Amino acid sequence: MILLLKNGKVIDYESKLNENMDVLIKDGKIQKVEKEINESADKVIDCTNLSIIPGMIDMHCHLREPGFEYKETIETGSKSAVKGGFTTICPMPNTKPTPDSTIVLEKIINEAKRVNLCNVYPYASVTKGEKGEELVNFEELKKAGAIAFSDDGMPVVNSRIMRQGMINADKIGSFVSSHCEEKSVSAGAINAGKIAEQLGVEGVLPEAEEIMAAREIVISETNNIRAHICHISTKTSVNMIRDAKKRGVKVTCETCPHYYSFTVEEVLKSGTNAKMNPPLREEKDKEAIIKGLKDGTIDAIITDHAPHSQEEKEKDLASAPNGIIGFETALAATITNLINKNYIDYLDMVRLTSYNPAKLLGLNTKGRIKEGFDADITIFNPNETYTYQKEDIVSKSKNSPFIGKTLTGKVMYTIVNGQVVYQM
Repeated sequence: MILLLKNGKVIDYESKLNENMDVLIKDGKIQKVEKEINESADKVIDCTNLSIIPGMIDMHCHLREPGFEYKETIETGSKSAVKGGFTTICPMPNTKPTPDSTIVLEKIINEAKRVNLCNVYPYASVTKGEKGEELVNFEELKKAGAIAFSDDGMPVVNSRIMRQGMINADKIGSFVSSHCEEKSVSAGAINAGKIAEQLGVEGVLPEAEEIMAAREIVISETNNIRAHICHISTKTSVNMIRDAKKRGVKVTCETCPHYYSFTVEEVLKSGTNAKMNPPLREEKDKEAIIKGLKDGTIDAIITDHAPHSQEEKEKDLASAPNGIIGFETALAATITNLINKNYIDYLDMVRLTSYNPAKLLGLNTKGRIKEGFDADITIFNPNETYTYQKEDIVSKSKNSPFIGKTLTGKVMYTIVNGQVVYQM
């Protein structure tokens, strides 16, 4: 299959390319990136007024299969991902059963291959059953295809076990992605403060995230090993990670579009569709997240795509589960709330959604629009404005605070391994 992309604005972070180019794709690889390519192709896509970026990589999402297929499946999640422009996704292991063995991990990988829409690289858990008690066999699981390790959804409370897990992962060239939640201060429905008091619900203290983030930084610095901190949401977390990086600590981190798009006040409008863990925070935290994205403190934008059924989300605020879907809004939320407000530019967006995630995950042939790299490509219209509607959602679940919001930026094509897997 030979595919030719014509007249699109090609944006590549490492080379700082940001101009109209043609891209020739053959046998799943990028063959040429030039001003004008006139070679014959099986398919030509006119990309006039469209932008061409390396396929977006979501290094933190939830596909719910096995065990919770009523919320999402690998197939429905993959369809949602490619509609959102993601060519690679990395599902977390809080499934039932947990991928703490090669048998479960291989079932997930094989189902993703059957679906064959995007690259699916699952995490294995850090501890068996995500119970925080007994470490998994890191080497065996990595050989079986685990992209990295996490007990996301459940913090590893025991610091001795977490320390050893991080050391074990680092030894095999991998890492632990840490869900930072100090359980003794994390009880609550939404962020602690005026809105929680107004709604009469218990508030989640910001220290719940910050105490655990500090622990991971300490373990990383003391042992000179990698630490990766999940979905950071507070000003203090950003400041701690920034300071640690200045000291040369091997700490990286991620955040989600909802933390730079909303504050806790969104709960008043969207109810449980604005309930997640960590919760939406205050304006000062949102501003700190934006600053961290701009200055490189925060390494990646992830979705934390977390589907739940309508029945679950219709419970009261205290009882409804945490989490929102995010595949189909991540690009538009970034354009609308970061780029169009002049906080970052398109090169920054590619750094955060493609280039850095590829580096962090060791995907050495992804994250670039360059000859020889995998033809994983996202093509979007940066100027198309629309209202995000519930009926347009491809995910099996519809739990999103972006419903009814006006967004700018729409994915037109998603290309994975040289094949068009989504077309608007």
